[in-house]
Amino acid sequence: MFELKGAMTAIVTPFKDGKLDEEAFRKLIKRQIEGGIDCLVPCGTTGEAATMDLDEYERTIGIAVDECKGKIPVLAGAGTNNTKKVIEFAKIAISAGADAILSVAPYYNKPTQEGLYLHYETIAEAIGVPLVLYNVPGRTSVNILPQTVIRLSEIDNIVGIKEASGSLNQVSEIIEGAKDGFSVISGDDFLTLPMMSIGGTGVISVSANVVPELVARQYDAFVEGNFDEARQLHHKLYKLHKAMFIETNPIPVKTSLALMGLVEEEFKLPLCKMSDANKEKLKVTLKDMGLI
Repeated sequence: MFELKGAMTAIVTPFKDGKLDEEAFRKLIKRQIEGGIDCLVPCGTTGEAATMDLDEYERTIGIAVDECKGKIPVLAGAGTNNTKKVIEFAKIAISAGADAILSVAPYYNKPTQEGLYLHYETIAEAIGVPLVLYNVPGRTSVNILPQTVIRLSEIDNIVGIKEASGSLNQVSEIIEGAKDGFSVISGDDFLTLPMMSIGGTGVISVSANVVPELVARQYDAFVEGNFDEARQLHHKLYKLHKAMFIETNPIPVKTSLALMGLVEEEFKLPLCKMSDANKEKLKVTLKDMGLI
């Protein structure tokens, strides 16, 4: 049974000559598993899913499932601003073997709270498997408000939310009001520790692409009650978290992996390579952490 908890990685999708770099992707996944990550999250924002066609999407999920099977679960991203298309992508992921679906709030349309409720209710009914909501108002221009999340938590297969509103007040309201067993996880590396301190159950991390073992250890230290260690890791990781957002995600994290020799420095338009000035700043952080 899928449980939404632990240190999870919003993994990048490596490309080479405009196509999925399958060899590099498999190596990245193995590195995540060896680093102690609890769940893999392919085809999200960090994975550049918005620019994938159906075949690329299916192949990416298939590789993730193949590498993770019997080791860790796969929470596949399936989100767009068209409810019918979300269901189409989600069913592809489920057929490929994904354990659960993560779906970002519809962007651009700016639906009402009732529209958001109906969107997720419709997806949940159509797919049957565990569904995780994803709230990131900075990207979508719409905030899934706590009362809407609380309503959605009553639907059997809606099991949690990736919260990236930046509001601990909103997180508190959800945790207090949602049904028992509904999980709230951090969608923002900066807030993992604060969110866990008020009842969050983990993180879907960007930084874990670069340092899976440190992100995993921070989570483990907290649940083991080693709060001093968890706090020390929070501060150790802080500069890296900042560096991962000096340009639009996933440009910095993918550039970091390229500098580490793990992927090609290749993106799909409209994303592009990092500016030289920001790349130099990124190199300083990576060198300070002993990563390059």
